[in-house]
Amino acid sequence: MHGARLLGLDLSAEQVRTFQEFYQELVAWNEKVNLTAITGYEEVQVKHFLDALTVVPTIEEMLDGKDPGIKVMDIGSGAGLPGIPLSIVLPSANFVLMDSIGKKTAFLQHVVDRLGLNNVRVLTGRAEDFGHQPDYREKFDLVVSRALGKLAAVIELSLSFGRLHGLIIAQKKGDITDEVQQAGKSLEMMGGRLKELRGIEMEELANHNLVIVEKVAATPSKYPRRPGMPAKRPL
Repeated sequence: MHGARLLGLDLSAEQVRTFQEFYQELVAWNEKVNLTAITGYEEVQVKHFLDALTVVPTIEEMLDGKDPGIKVMDIGSGAGLPGIPLSIVLPSANFVLMDSIGKKTAFLQHVVDRLGLNNVRVLTGRAEDFGHQPDYREKFDLVVSRALGKLAAVIELSLSFGRLHGLIIAQKKGDITDEVQQAGKSLEMMGGRLKELRGIEMEELANHNLVIVEKVAATPSKYPRRPGMPAKRPL
């Protein structure tokens, strides 16, 4: 993958093969489960796989030579994005992929088994519920999401999983100036601090951004609110 090299990633032949098999499974399952509107080979390589991998440089900066065995939560993973591509290139990290739709998590589990991704676990359920469970609450070094919803809602859902001084990375497209401003209250209430808005400087992914948030204080126990509320009534 040429784009991966632009990110400083030198994929092995085995990793390239794994991405190819992931693509084949995605297209095959998409005929019976609505996973993505993008199925063309080149488009998937860029708009799904390369887009997911734009998170990697930020993760490497976060590690800065530390133990690579971090815990990562992918909320609303859907077709496994960005979680599956990240798990392929970061085999030392431990991933949890969560989605509320059983058909999608069935696909995710199939892919995990088929690709032999021993560093990935799949959960079926809502972030509003799992975010209160002791096994998951404030346990993750990194929480990622892609096209999950408005930033204020994403922050409420994500920060409940993040550990103190961990990072939240939300992948966003387009002009998000107003959305970031509107998320200020959610950030403050949930114990987060906007660390950086990072534009992706690649022609193939113009107008793609990473919203990087650091967790600087514990999230109040009443958050996240009951299912549906973060999206319906953002803080």
